[in-house]
Amino acid sequence: MTGFDPFTLDADIRISNPSGATALALDGTVIRTADGPARIETAMFPVRWADFADGSVERALRPYLPKVDLFTTVSQGRVGRFDVERTNGAWRGGYPDNDNVSRTETVPVADPASQPQWTSTTLPYKAIVAADTGRFPVYDHTEVTEIPAGGTGPVVRPDGPTAGSTARAGGGGNYLSNEIAYRATLLRDRLGLHDSLPGGHIHTPVLQFGAGNTDPATGTITDPEFVRNRVDIIAQVRAMVTVALDASPVD
Repeated sequence: MTGFDPFTLDADIRISNPSGATALALDGTVIRTADGPARIETAMFPVRWADFADGSVERALRPYLPKVDLFTTVSQGRVGRFDVERTNGAWRGGYPDNDNVSRTETVPVADPASQPQWTSTTLPYKAIVAADTGRFPVYDHTEVTEIPAGGTGPVVRPDGPTAGSTARAGGGGNYLSNEIAYRATLLRDRLGLHDSLPGGHIHTPVLQFGAGNTDPATGTITDPEFVRNRVDIIAQVRAMVTVALDASPVD
């Protein structure tokens, strides 16, 4: 499981990242599955385009993907919901990173000649969505943005990409959350593990402060609602991973 550092700290220095909190909380923990105990190992990634272009994701994951039972990249998504992202796109949308650097380009990878525009989850998303894992709703998120084959402009597709299209946003957008999902699943596929290794991306809810604690200038760094949200998100990710391990591969 991977998580991210906080980002957009220039807007609010108090901002946390629930994916990073989850990675820190669950690293080394053991969950019980139908096939016995499973140990969760995690890694944290910086919110910087350059590190990804330098191959940090592939270097971190390549030694372990052939040995694990399941993997998931995790990042902060939308308010009040989890999304299991169905499709990842090979496009960087340019939003500034934690060095205030922007990149708008095709995701740079080794062997670009064989690079696909899209990769897909192999997480058992139907089982994850159907399970009662916690208080936040969980969605099978299929929307992407593409330039259709023969087209010139971006089109939003609610049900995933069409044949021959060019990626402009995966289900997880076109920032580093989409990119880590794209890189991890592309590595899975290039290692010949697409049909045997469940893996993909989970977007958590935004980690919100309580009502009345939203002003960066006057607010506190934590409050009871913030703590409740963080604890519940971590517990629900753990439950989702347990469901995924107990489920059959993606159908």
